[in-house]
Amino acid sequence: NGNPPLRVVPDGCADIIWRDDGQSVATLVAGPDTEAQLAPLADGSRMVGVRFSPGAASSVLGVPLDVLRDLRVPLGELWGTVAEELAEEVALSDRPEVALVAAVQQRITAPPDRTASAIACRLEFADGPGVVARLAADVGVSERQLQRRCRTAFGYGPKTLHRVLRFQRALRLARAG
Repeated sequence: NGNPPLRVVPDGCADIIWRDDGQSVATLVAGPDTEAQLAPLADGSRMVGVRFSPGAASSVLGVPLDVLRDLRVPLGELWGTVAEELAEEVALSDRPEVALVAAVQQRITAPPDRTASAIACRLEFADGPGVVARLAADVGVSERQLQRRCRTAFGYGPKTLHRVLRFQRALRLARAG
């Protein structure tokens, strides 16, 4: 393998990834990360994925995201035989990225949690002391309830989410010059 591994930095997201390395086909879930992960990619491999924005994956995957934090889990562990059917559909498709998106869209039964989206947006731009307390008050929940909601929706608590989202914002600003 002449390719260096891909470095995946924390972004507050979860992904469904379909990968064909020429020897085997796998569909897995990449949970939200708290530190950079290395993802090896063998020569000739094909990989496509669906990335869920922060707070959008829990209802589609069917589990609270804190159980997936820093893990790569076979999709079959969450979806059973549906995951195997999905992997076959994607493998047989001329456009695996389209097939994967279509299969995942069929699993979406409700719109993303608007409160989770609002939490992510506010935390990305929040600054100064007392960020978590202010956010809890803005959302109308206790800090303890905010902690639980964040672990379910994002995979980690509000302070860690705050750091991850600010890091991503800094990366975007740095890339933009």
